[in-house]
Amino acid sequence: MGPGNEESRSNLERTMLPVPPPLPVHLNTRFYQRGLSTSGSKNRGHCCSSNSMNDPMDRLFDEAYRADVSISTDDGGVIYAHASILGNASPVFRSMLKQQKGRTIGKRPRSISIRGVQPEAARIFIRFLYSSLYEEGKMKEFAMPLLVLSHAYVVPQLKQVCESWLEQRMLSIENAVDIFQLSLLCDASRLSLICHRFVLKNFKSVSATEGWNAMKESHPVLEKEVLTSIIDEDFRQKERTRKANERKIYEQLYEAMEALVHICRDGCRRIGPFNKTLRDDREPCEYMACKGLEALVRHFAGCKLRGPGGCVHCKRMWQILELHSRLCVDTDACGVPLCRNFRQRRRKQNKKEDLRWRTLVKKIVRSKSVNGAPFFVLEST
Repeated sequence: MGPGNEESRSNLERTMLPVPPPLPVHLNTRFYQRGLSTSGSKNRGHCCSSNSMNDPMDRLFDEAYRADVSISTDDGGVIYAHASILGNASPVFRSMLKQQKGRTIGKRPRSISIRGVQPEAARIFIRFLYSSLYEEGKMKEFAMPLLVLSHAYVVPQLKQVCESWLEQRMLSIENAVDIFQLSLLCDASRLSLICHRFVLKNFKSVSATEGWNAMKESHPVLEKEVLTSIIDEDFRQKERTRKANERKIYEQLYEAMEALVHICRDGCRRIGPFNKTLRDDREPCEYMACKGLEALVRHFAGCKLRGPGGCVHCKRMWQILELHSRLCVDTDACGVPLCRNFRQRRRKQNKKEDLRWRTLVKKIVRSKSVNGAPFFVLEST
């Protein structure tokens, strides 16, 4: 084969290679420097492969019997493989090998290059295509470059395994930003969401890591988006707290309305009412709000300035009585003082004030989800 043919063959090979998503700059260097480490557990994970086929397929890869494809790696090494297995496992490999078919001369095997990752990661990747097997120690070491390869060559089984490892076993303060960037590049939506939440939750620690500083230099737009999301999350958290406190107030008001009905209808051992005789064997009051209403009711009963414009405590009691009248199911049979009077007075209120009361009533009832409860009900009009 002449020099011109060799050069043409090399150019053709380069045009057919998919461009995998690049690793973060510092991460790529750091992974490559780890080299061909063989330490780690020999336990293997299984993924969608029957036991009867695992050993023969694994052995076929190791022995390279009748291999017809050579795969070049960054260290100048060669991995021998079988076109039928590569093409069946990856549509990208299938397309590359199909374009090379018929262009080989003699018995020279077709060639593919896998660049940009450690040679050992490339070897683990090709082995997985044969047997769907991986060693746990190797996966722990090369999960990130394997995620890149599985995405670039469209191997969903391996991509799912890598995502699971990174999410459940490997995500930490130190590598959260690296995994987050890689998940975005490899279109791993669940993993990117998990990483994003992890960064938000541990922002102070994560922002002090090497990965965060590298992201600031290489991807300033992404850093800005993360910071914006932190501000948004802080606002949402404050809004959730505000609504929780507001709901608590509405629940307390509802309990106060229940206690008021209980006091005036059934009688309470703590404060009366005065027109009922309570049995000695009656059980203690189960309404917690009765204790809070006791002092207010006693003050209201004896205060000489208890008109609507009187003292602050009486003004609060007037508001409680009016709120009750708007929640009351049966005004005619109600034992709470002034219930009917407040309902009649309502006709003279201006629309703005009436709307404010109606809104408050709806929020109180919805806070307990008690529409149709024995004591209170929302009005239809």
